[in-house]
Amino acid sequence: MNFLDRRERRDITDAMRAEVLEDLPELAQIGNEELRHKCVEVWCLALAESSFARISDIPGESNPGQFVLRRGDQAAHLRGVTRIALSIADEFAAMDPGVRIDRDLVIAGGLTHDVGKPWEFDAANRARWTGDPSATGLPSLRHPVYGAHLCIAVGLPEELAHIALAHSFEGEHLIRSLECLIVQRADHLWWAIAGGCGLLQPSGDAILETRRIVPRPLRD
Repeated sequence: MNFLDRRERRDITDAMRAEVLEDLPELAQIGNEELRHKCVEVWCLALAESSFARISDIPGESNPGQFVLRRGDQAAHLRGVTRIALSIADEFAAMDPGVRIDRDLVIAGGLTHDVGKPWEFDAANRARWTGDPSATGLPSLRHPVYGAHLCIAVGLPEELAHIALAHSFEGEHLIRSLECLIVQRADHLWWAIAGGCGLLQPSGDAILETRRIVPRPLRD
């Protein structure tokens, strides 16, 4: 059984690479050229193995059907998390010259932590999993696990695979790297503040309530 290749993979083209760079302009801030290139490639691979044409086509949700943005897509989330994570890293680096944070890993981790979402959000995969969860699981692999698989597949360093895997609750079973801790906190903060700002659909209100967060109504 060819477990992970249930559909024919689309070709990765220069046009696809250009669209990744267009959706995630912060990639240009990664100083290491090889790391920047492989971050583009991992998103191209993720998209090629899914029905999504580009990152901005992926719904703006934390998990399928959970914390759904009123307006905005997955690219908005990735960019926001990256900017918050970078602010955290720069603040502590400025606080003491002895602080050692790999800025490139923070940017790359912020932009690729959800690279497994095309797999988990893909309609064909969702239909298969919900059709018989006893056979496939629901999902068979969550996006952090599949994201780590993609990072390894394109040759990204283990530090990036670790961030993809450990940014969500899978990471509660691990000791997170410092860069992963920064991205993980930025990710959770982004969704919490989005909820407080009233940027999420009401379907997320019950979860926000358990976290003692009350959405503020948006301006008319």
